[in-house]
Amino acid sequence: EVQLVESGGGSVQPGGSLRLSCAASGFSFSSDNMGWVRQTPGKGLEWVSSIDSGGINTDYADSVKGRFTISRDNAKNTLSLQLNSLKTEDTAIYYCVRGWYAMDYWGKGNLVAVSS
Repeated sequence: EVQLVESGGGSVQPGGSLRLSCAASGFSFSSDNMGWVRQTPGKGLEWVSSIDSGGINTDYADSVKGRFTISRDNAKNTLSLQLNSLKTEDTAIYYCVRGWYAMDYWGKGNLVAVSS
């Protein structure tokens, strides 16, 4: 059974940082592209970032480029997202997903709340 379990969310003030992690199991993690998608009440679902299976190629939404960094540890089956210089508009539920353009498995999500 494929499982994606996010952790590391929470509340932070604008300008602060958080690190999200996703523990993957039930599939060959090192063979699959991975990513992050977020959901906000106002904008709905928004793709945030993707990384290829080897961790070489990455891509980011313009809204987070230069502030967020995606990475992975294939030895530990873990995907991470470092969130820096957080803004109130980054408030959302962040989902770990398998795949790049076609995302077939999603975690349950982890809330990041940015407010002063």
